[in-house]
Amino acid sequence: MDRETVRKRLAASVPPVVSEDWPNIPVDWARGHLLGSDGREVVDMMSGFAVTNVGHNHPDVIEAARRQMEAVVHAPAGVMASEAQLLLAETLVDLLPGDLDMVWFGNSGAEAVDAALKVARMATGRFRFISFYGSFHGRTVGATSVTGSKAGHRRGYGPLLPGVSFLPYPNCFRCPWGEAEGDCSLECLSALREHMDRVAPPDEVAGVIVEPVQGEGGFIPAPRGFLAGLRKVCDEHGILLIFDEIQTGFGRTGRNFAAETFGVYPDLMCLAKALASGFPISVLAGSSGVLGDWPVGSHGTTFGGNSVSAAAAIATLRVLAGEDLAGRARRLGAALLDRLDGWPRRFSRVGDVRGLGLMVGIEYVDPVSGDPDGDLVSSLLESALERGFLFVAAGQSGQVLRLTPPLNIPEEVLESAVDLLEELTESRE
Repeated sequence: MDRETVRKRLAASVPPVVSEDWPNIPVDWARGHLLGSDGREVVDMMSGFAVTNVGHNHPDVIEAARRQMEAVVHAPAGVMASEAQLLLAETLVDLLPGDLDMVWFGNSGAEAVDAALKVARMATGRFRFISFYGSFHGRTVGATSVTGSKAGHRRGYGPLLPGVSFLPYPNCFRCPWGEAEGDCSLECLSALREHMDRVAPPDEVAGVIVEPVQGEGGFIPAPRGFLAGLRKVCDEHGILLIFDEIQTGFGRTGRNFAAETFGVYPDLMCLAKALASGFPISVLAGSSGVLGDWPVGSHGTTFGGNSVSAAAAIATLRVLAGEDLAGRARRLGAALLDRLDGWPRRFSRVGDVRGLGLMVGIEYVDPVSGDPDGDLVSSLLESALERGFLFVAAGQSGQVLRLTPPLNIPEEVLESAVDLLEELTESRE
């Protein structure tokens, strides 16, 4: 099927929220960094939204899933003790940073976020949460309640959870306080303290939820000192610090977890996406001091930690470690950012380049006003797809072209992708 046929057929049976999204390309097969689409090969530079960190259909992952399918497919947690789920839990506990030594399994990142909100309220006896503008935490009601990236994600669903308030995220390219990067006093932390003084009494705040690198918000790494400052404020007031590492986890930022990249460790961590290379599974990780008091029957799941997904996750973690893909992301990401560093000076339509590891964003702007230029990015995405490279956008206006290729993408393919972006960007000057 060609792309137009797919779109027409989708529109007949699938709501516009999916059928009218972009680009809806037909996919016949997927291997490594390649997709088989409409009789041609397309390079996947988005890894299925940072899911296929070890590439599509890695043979070790597929073989592990196949073996598990022949043994046990469905073993609901708490009713049946799946060996695959137990081994995955033990593997994760050994891998997780800080004091995180327990895991709960769900099916999606949004489920992990919802679980974190419930646990935080139960553990602290408080009801408030603080999140940030630009954040994206998922599509369930709970996760939507702490999402602040676009009004369209929330419109029509209210009232959402009470007690959630938002603060500006420290975007150093577009600093809400007009400060220059590297020459500020972390006004973002002062704003948090003032917010607690005026709006959200700290003894009512159960948790602060934050992405160490905002994804949907525009691939914005937290500035040095901000996460450490959040940790300090939370410790002062008995507030749980919740990291949403659904997109940054499992090697994406150059370490197993962004918490390690920043050297700041949360009380709760939400994980999903890359854990099982496309098999649905998510994790809420926490300390036994928090998760250990979660009473039987107060939360549950039918499919969370599915045995096939768990087996695929174990294999994925082995590939990540065996091929040192976090280290590779760190090395290739540094080279990529070094190459892109001069683009804002070279191209009038490139405002900023930023990222960590192989999680890199290029922000395009109007050359006169400096305003975000989502229309230009849309044009670039279509042109790149015509040339066989799939990228996607991020940011409130879709002005950020994001690069999240598989961590084992061949270096020459990554170079070709950047060569194409350079050519396309130059053609718009």
